[in-house]
Amino acid sequence: MTERKPAHIGFETWVDRQIREAQERGEFDNLPGHGKPIPDLHQPYHELWWVRNYLRREGLSAEALLPTSLQLRSELSRLPDTVRDLPTERAVRTAVHALNRRILEWLRAPSGPHVRIRPVNADDVVAQWRAARWAASRAAPQSPTGRAATAEPRSSRTRWWHRFLRRRP
Repeated sequence: MTERKPAHIGFETWVDRQIREAQERGEFDNLPGHGKPIPDLHQPYHELWWVRNYLRREGLSAEALLPTSLQLRSELSRLPDTVRDLPTERAVRTAVHALNRRILEWLRAPSGPHVRIRPVNADDVVAQWRAARWAASRAAPQSPTGRAATAEPRSSRTRWWHRFLRRRP
């Protein structure tokens, strides 16, 4: 802590003297960033620069700053990609249940922009997950000669249970 500014000395003179004395004592030597350029000095000014730097430094997505309704809408659009790599049907249903629970919580007390969101039908997601896994398993096997096994084309008829699962109340 520095002493109080004397009344007879001008403010600028007093501050300059404080800085000069600190330099003479070596208090500004070996500071972190000494000799390095100021980051983003060439960038135009942005009023939320500190938020952008924080997100970049912490490796976070800007999605965390969105209102809940937009976060849920984004999660709904990514749901097929999210469940694609899950190993079991139970894991898929658990992921859908967790998302539906968050959607229902938001529907009870909506905040932010009103976006049309409704719970996801777990049976539809599981059916899509099964179809994607079946297609991947058909494409993956190799014959002993090294060529990929070719799948015979399916008929244009839709199975009865696909039609049943697509129905909505």
